[in-house]
Amino acid sequence: MTGCKSDTSELDGMVEFGQKYTDAWNSKLPEKMASFYAEDGILTVNNGTPAMGRKQIAETAQSYMEAFPDMVLTMDSLVKRNDQYRYYWTFKGTNSGPNGTGNKVEFSGFEEWTMNDDGIIEKSMGTYDSDDYARQLNGS
Repeated sequence: MTGCKSDTSELDGMVEFGQKYTDAWNSKLPEKMASFYAEDGILTVNNGTPAMGRKQIAETAQSYMEAFPDMVLTMDSLVKRNDQYRYYWTFKGTNSGPNGTGNKVEFSGFEEWTMNDDGIIEKSMGTYDSDDYARQLNGS
């Protein structure tokens, strides 16, 4: 059929989107990362207070970028589940930013994305092991 998009090509496109999103995180430009979200997009991390809109999403990204100036995010995989995409990642960095501990962290997690009709993120629910993160951050 002409004009039909296969699930494979859709997933391939989303994998490319995920890699560009990863690159945006690694650019250390929070506004670039936030541009992957709808103007009224929502980012929630570990069931915390949601960052609502690109400005707050950029502020959330900036807090990680400042705390971990050498941060590197890698995309581990991206899968489709029902109408959502699950973006798996690994974060590595040294907490050498303002008031930093000087400790290195390496932790993994995922974001569940709901995309809007424009093909950008409307809602992201991020999850990682906060106990493991805190243990590494505090060197305990």
